[in-house]
Amino acid sequence: MSGVRDRVTDGLYGLGWSTVKTLPEPAAAALGRTIADTAWKRRGKSVLRLESNLARVVPDAGPERLAALSKAGMRSYMRYWMESFRLPTWSAERVSGGFDPKDVHHLTDGLASGRGVILALPHLANWDLAGVWVTRALGVPFTTVAERLKPETLYDRFVAYRESLGMEVLPHTGGSAFGTLARRLRDGGLVCLVADRDLSASGVEVDFFGDTARMPAGPALLAQQTGALLLPVTLWYDDSPVMRGRVHPPVEVPESGTRAEKTSVMAQAVADVFAGGIAEHPEDWHMLQRLWVADLEPSGAPGAGPAGAAGSGDASRGGPA
Repeated sequence: MSGVRDRVTDGLYGLGWSTVKTLPEPAAAALGRTIADTAWKRRGKSVLRLESNLARVVPDAGPERLAALSKAGMRSYMRYWMESFRLPTWSAERVSGGFDPKDVHHLTDGLASGRGVILALPHLANWDLAGVWVTRALGVPFTTVAERLKPETLYDRFVAYRESLGMEVLPHTGGSAFGTLARRLRDGGLVCLVADRDLSASGVEVDFFGDTARMPAGPALLAQQTGALLLPVTLWYDDSPVMRGRVHPPVEVPESGTRAEKTSVMAQAVADVFAGGIAEHPEDWHMLQRLWVADLEPSGAPGAGPAGAAGSGDASRGGPA
């Protein structure tokens, strides 16, 4: 049965990449909203989990407000997918005009210094679009990490897709990616990691919206070992076709403490920035899986594979729900 399911999943993604990217943009946007609204009305596990997560982010929201947020969240989530399926066809002008980040000087100044830069992002809005903007509008290549998805053919699709957009994609297997990331940073390069979810044993516990969650140690460890700048980034949508974003000031390495203590302090600082961005735009946080330790099942959350030290990749986006 799993083989059949894997083939169906791979086929659906293949259909998305081959079909959606050929649609006119208004038609693709309308299709995304229709799929989102249909999924939201079905009240499946992903929608219920999203609503549960949003209840922690907006604790004073009543049932009607949570329902409205989860519906807007599913629309935002499908906007991510519709845009991502179409990104390979976007012109340089469309990419440049599709993202409006603030305080980019933190990134460009850091790269100019030769120190190397780590961008840490949560699952807000569309990090793929932000990445393409970096490679095309700024002309800066970068390296990232992706968890191995099942089936393997689906993982291969994601890698080929992101490499076509100018990203170097490393497989997250056995921690081997960490050394490559460190070399890229020591050479003055750029590393981008989605870093708001890590359910592995190496995840660092942080206070997140008043309760304990685990986030990757990788961004903080890389900054400590290489001297690279660690810059949190938050993204959001508004009512326009343009995605917005902000590059936040560097998270500094503490002057004292053990490596574990420094990592904990830095991970908490990143989590605090993420929490601020998510609180301002909760509908754009695409967290459709378990995150908080209290929500995990004793045997581990379903589908919660190890994320490891380098970063969580972006596997927790899952697929169109």
